[in-house]
Amino acid sequence: MEIFSYGGPIIWVLLFLSVLSLAIVLERLWFFKVHSTDPQKLELALGERLYLGDSKGAADLLKSGKSSLHRVLSVAVDHWEADSDALQILLEQEVRRELFKLERGLSFLSVISRIAPLLGLLGTILGMIDVFRNLPGFSGANMAVMAEGIWKALITTVAGLSLAVPVILSLTYLQSKVEDMEETLYRGVDFIIREKLLRRGENEKGNNQ
Repeated sequence: MEIFSYGGPIIWVLLFLSVLSLAIVLERLWFFKVHSTDPQKLELALGERLYLGDSKGAADLLKSGKSSLHRVLSVAVDHWEADSDALQILLEQEVRRELFKLERGLSFLSVISRIAPLLGLLGTILGMIDVFRNLPGFSGANMAVMAEGIWKALITTVAGLSLAVPVILSLTYLQSKVEDMEETLYRGVDFIIREKLLRRGENEKGNNQ
């Protein structure tokens, strides 16, 4: 509490932003955990059902999961009779919806990572202004008091940097998770379109025979 009293109102703002950042990071980590799955295992199970023509089993398989990939592929099964090009457009729209959910909160972390050092610097400048405003009242014997005022003013800079560094590291990690899941979703789209074309080719071959 003594350090917070030295830092003034700016350090309380930084404390609020740090708690908010921690909440966002923990929520995103939980969200990624819940909304991720093993894509190879899911695609293999779905491919078997599509090969057997078991559309109901495929739908039940996808509705049983909570991952983003489950939801994207569920849209494909629900619109399985659509043309391949139309189906791909529909799936790409669904991928964008999922990416919007995945990226929620990351823009706010990006803002915090930028403004935290600036807020710290602002607190230091305000502290230095206060020190130099009282400078005419200092004598040689009071230089120690002046030095104490300067290091107190620097506390907010330290606090701002201490917030910005972990936020930047967390943001980088979360963005890498989004990129990995984006790649997984688009691979899922390619898989379902390939299955669609394969099943259509087998049906046309059977009709010709």
